Amino acid sequence: MTVETKSSSDGAVTITIRGQFDFGLVNQFRKAYEAHPQARSFCVDMRQTVRIDSSALGMLLNMRRYLGGDSAKIRIINCPKEIRKIFEIAKFEKSFLIESDIDPL
Repeated sequence: MTVETKSSSDGAVTITIRGQFDFGLVNQFRKAYEAHPQARSFCVDMRQTVRIDSSALGMLLNMRRYLGGDSAKIRIINCPKEIRKIFEIAKFEKSFLIESDIDPL
């Protein structure tokens, strides 16, 4: 389980979650977005995420609240189908822009 952060010259920050996204990542995940207070937008890349639990949903909501709530620009991208289904059940499309599933190579 790891969290990696990359910022681009246009002020966008991408946070990549590798492995399981669960409570074990709470501090790493929080530090990833808090370390970029001047960022214009955030992207959470789940291409390499294998599983999420309810604490991950809470961490995403806390991120959104910290970054300004409704005015926060957060995209969740590259969601595997299983994770996308969890977001649909939790109605996360009301709070986040969620990209379609990963395209097959």
